[in-house]
Amino acid sequence: MGRGFSDQLGWIDAQGPRLARLVADWASVNSGSYHVEGVERCTDLVLQSFAPLGGELLRIELAPHEVMDGSGAINRRPLARAARIVKRPDAPHRVLLAIHVDTVYGPDDPFQMGSVRQDGAMTGPGVLDAKGGLAVMLAALEALERSPVASGIGWTVILNPDEELGSPGSTPLFESAAKEHSFGLLFEPAMQDGALVSARKGSGNFTAVVTGRSAHAGRDPHLGRNAIHALGELIVKLAALNGASAGVTVNVGRVEGGGAVNVVPDRAACRFNVRVSNQEEQRLVEQRLATLTAEFNGREGYGLTIHGSFTAPPKPSNPDLMKLVSDCGRELGMQLHWRPSGGTCDGNRLSAAGLPNVDSLGPRGGGMHSPGEFLITESLTERAKLTALLLMKLAAGEVEWPSKPKGGH
Repeated sequence: MGRGFSDQLGWIDAQGPRLARLVADWASVNSGSYHVEGVERCTDLVLQSFAPLGGELLRIELAPHEVMDGSGAINRRPLARAARIVKRPDAPHRVLLAIHVDTVYGPDDPFQMGSVRQDGAMTGPGVLDAKGGLAVMLAALEALERSPVASGIGWTVILNPDEELGSPGSTPLFESAAKEHSFGLLFEPAMQDGALVSARKGSGNFTAVVTGRSAHAGRDPHLGRNAIHALGELIVKLAALNGASAGVTVNVGRVEGGGAVNVVPDRAACRFNVRVSNQEEQRLVEQRLATLTAEFNGREGYGLTIHGSFTAPPKPSNPDLMKLVSDCGRELGMQLHWRPSGGTCDGNRLSAAGLPNVDSLGPRGGGMHSPGEFLITESLTERAKLTALLLMKLAAGEVEWPSKPKGGH
């Protein structure tokens, strides 16, 4: 068990009940991404637990999230503040630790309360994604700060309120932090069997608005330009992108438009998500969307606007950092496995900004984004020890990793 750090690792083992209580408390506060008041309250509650660690705390206002509605108008949705804690910024190694406070469950979602199952697993909104990750990060830093080697590294914690939306407001925080740290550790959930994520696909969310021309559906249908018919054609063309390259998937998740059935509709919209495995596939999709836009705009009486972008670029694996984590796991008796994932997170954004990172150091569980979300509670201490050992070995000089030059460049 982590030679030389057995006291700190043993201390983490004793924190299991406290960590489970913290997760339950945090999950009891609704922190759906657009529920600004709830996210603020939950962040305040989390920061109370982080306060004894010390460091300089800053609450950061974020720009609103710009979302296109079905009419083509841009709506600005306010976001809660992010939080950043910085400790020992002049240390030779600086590590970024981050995870989000928001969840996919808004205040009107029926899934608001958690419980403990017969097998001891905890259920509740966000217990796995990612309030359990908050507890893992907290315990790992607490153990580091209790150790005699803590002064060997500095750390920054970022708690962001908008990851479930693609981090539209907090992405600049991650891009800036990437220049100042040696590597990043993020606490998204591990896979249910304990595997960690190696590489991640890239993801983009888009809204397509088709305009046509209204007319009487019985008397003058020839004068109309049916936007719903055109949107249907567009959706078929979007679906044809599936498999255009091995890693490309397109999912149209929402369609809206139209009104009275005796009126030729002049507006229709759909929202869709695209996943890609690499930058080449991203460029292929972007070019195809540009071609489709030009094609539909070239038709008499029709128009097409596509709003959105790839907010999470593809993230390749980093074998060197994966080896450091795996070696620490082996010392703890954990045989870690790695698998790629089609899901995205802030690790994608950090990787694109040049910061190597491991982004699935959170606990084990399952049912994310569903009323069946659950957390395997014993994995809270299991994963906290993994991160704590890595941090302490780095601080003690027992593992080597390039430090960021002064000035972050």
